[in-house]
Amino acid sequence: MSSAAPPAISTVVDHLFRREAGRLVARLVRVLGPERLDLAEEAVQEAMVQALRSWPFSGTPADPAAWLTRVAHNRALDVLRRDGVFAAKRDAVRSLVEARLERIELPSFEGEIEDDQLRLIFVCCHPELPGDARVALTLKVVCGFSVREIARAFLASEATVAQRITRAKRLIRDRALPYEVPAPGELAARLGSVLRVLYLLFNEGYSPGEGEAVIRADICAEAVRLAEAVAAHPVAGTPESHALAALLLLQGARLEARQDEAGEILLLDEQDRSAWNGWWLARGFRHLESSMHGTELTAYHLEAGIAACHAAAPSLAATDWGAILGYYDRLLALRPSPVTALNRAVALAMVEGPAAGLRAIDAMPDDGALAGYPLFYSVRGELCRRAGRRGEARALLESALERARSLPVRRFLARRLDSLADERAV
Repeated sequence: MSSAAPPAISTVVDHLFRREAGRLVARLVRVLGPERLDLAEEAVQEAMVQALRSWPFSGTPADPAAWLTRVAHNRALDVLRRDGVFAAKRDAVRSLVEARLERIELPSFEGEIEDDQLRLIFVCCHPELPGDARVALTLKVVCGFSVREIARAFLASEATVAQRITRAKRLIRDRALPYEVPAPGELAARLGSVLRVLYLLFNEGYSPGEGEAVIRADICAEAVRLAEAVAAHPVAGTPESHALAALLLLQGARLEARQDEAGEILLLDEQDRSAWNGWWLARGFRHLESSMHGTELTAYHLEAGIAACHAAAPSLAATDWGAILGYYDRLLALRPSPVTALNRAVALAMVEGPAAGLRAIDAMPDDGALAGYPLFYSVRGELCRRAGRRGEARALLESALERARSLPVRRFLARRLDSLADERAV
């Protein structure tokens, strides 16, 4: 055992929750059955709560994941005993606990965990569940997202997301949906949702919506690992799967360069491009090449093309912004969304100037989807600043600051506001 202060314990538990919760839930569901998904999730959550309560006093265990596994399984056993169904599940659960605690350090053991996680992703993305409910449920159960984080990813209200998750769990229980990777002929009906889960998982690691981190490299790495596993599958490895893997690798290559030594945000024009991960870039371009073997052009192809333009450019000024704008035009036609429209406005501003970008933003439908999205206000504020409209820029940056939950983003916006004051003084 080693002692640690409560803040450090909280960080450790948060990391383990992101990394281990889905795997623990998956292994419990494999034994308990999908009809007891709620029990598996509750047992893992209670193990995390118990860690937060006890570790500050007892110290972090030498093997935190094994500790959480034992506590979660014990909680599940307690409920099964209380419900009178322990006898039927006892041997299976006991063997599962014993196998985990023996710490068998074999590749097959690690592979078993990874397979369980992918299996649960495919279960949660069952075609009998509504599309958005599949993705929301998977993000919560497998990826450890909070309802608030999922709502932010969907640009939806927390109440709406909570209802989707509850409905999905009820359908899994009532219809006894099988806990298995679908047969090859059933894969296509689930693959789109699985890819979307991995896309949103990566995004949360790349730009966390709250907390103290500029990036969550562990979350991004997990999304990349799963995306490459899907792309390597003999059936699931479609051109679209390769396009997603390419996108995540090309984007993820910039991860470490997105913050300075003090942990502050660095924008694209401030980054040291020599610090971009060359190995990830090479893998990304290989997946991009593989994605070109099909006939269908997907949103992931277009986003990977944008990422490739950035990856190939030696500087911000030398970036082919015309090509990027063309990709966004096609992306907006293929999959309209307010975030895509906002990103297109940024590319347009790089090609034609800030006034053109502002006109594009003003022309976007005012449907309220971006009302709570800090980036909407910060992008518009930056374009106003570049256009010399400093009063508007200040008001917009203040609006962004009011909505931002991420501490690094809040510090970044505060520095932007300070720079506006300095420009006025000059």
